[in-house]
Amino acid sequence: MRIVTILACLSGALAVIAGAFGAHGASGVAQEWLKTGAQYQMVHAVAALVALRMGARWSPVMFVSGGLIFAGTLYLMALGLPRWLGAVTPIGGVLLIAGWVCLAFTAAKSARAD
Repeated sequence: MRIVTILACLSGALAVIAGAFGAHGASGVAQEWLKTGAQYQMVHAVAALVALRMGARWSPVMFVSGGLIFAGTLYLMALGLPRWLGAVTPIGGVLLIAGWVCLAFTAAKSARAD
């Protein structure tokens, strides 16, 4: 899981970069895409690190990959790539939701063990 920890940290760094670019170098819809992507990516980078500490197995992977897909497609569209990438964005969202559901199962399983 060391690689997931590293990826979660890099994901957080990318979120800060995207957020800063959105605040200082973009305007209009691109600014909104960068802001939304940065918020979701940062929250889920932190969630991945917390989930790792909880001993979750799949949630951290889903948080990191879902965050990268969700935010990454928004970032790419903000940089001028085709808007059809927006059709890929929900895949990242589904992974984020699945990560939370898996984390709930991890917490429930942990509570039963206590």
